Amino acid sequence: MADADLLSAPVFELGPLTITNTVVTTWVIIGVVWLLSWQLSRRLRSEPGALQTAVEGVVSTIHEAVAAVAPQQAERIFPFIASLWIYLVIANLSGLIPGAHAPTRDLSATAALAFVVFLSTHWFGIRSHGLKVYLRHYLSPSPILLPFHIIGEITRTIALAVRLFGNIMSLEMAAMLILLVAGFLAPVPILMLHVIEALVQAYIFGMLALIYVAGGMQSQQLRPETEE
Repeated sequence: MADADLLSAPVFELGPLTITNTVVTTWVIIGVVWLLSWQLSRRLRSEPGALQTAVEGVVSTIHEAVAAVAPQQAERIFPFIASLWIYLVIANLSGLIPGAHAPTRDLSATAALAFVVFLSTHWFGIRSHGLKVYLRHYLSPSPILLPFHIIGEITRTIALAVRLFGNIMSLEMAAMLILLVAGFLAPVPILMLHVIEALVQAYIFGMLALIYVAGGMQSQQLRPETEE
């Protein structure tokens, strides 16, 4: 029974597609984030209240983190990284809602997120340097290294997906086992562990995504070919 609860379950069918609870939870999170963003952006004040101050603090913190890694490209990649971080925090914490599970406990969800990071890395790199120059850096310093560059891109994408999936899945399993053994006598420590681990995993995934995207936009390896 516990094992079944940890697996994604079909909710309804949309033509040939089976919509699971992971997809439904993801849609709900996206809708909530969009609605809150829309409401907050319509009520901005020159003298912010407590809520606006808190939101501005979160946005400023994320912007500073992006600028610290990629100062020259911070404005360009900030919307993507900020959206990813905000979604991951909410998605990881959604497992605390009774009857709900974090979408990131599903390997298909984390694989989709990792694939988005993979595509974004190359998209931003191509936008920064052009297709020809960007692809040329895979042949640097020698064309012999091309297969190793490709393997590295694939393995880091797989590791990104499996790391988040494994940590969130193990976190929910541990919480479930402790609750089965101890009942609800120790809910607060479990709750705090869940919150801390969820935030840490969101931070790690977002930071790795930021490093990958920033690396794709860096010109150190591309400069010699560009100057030619």
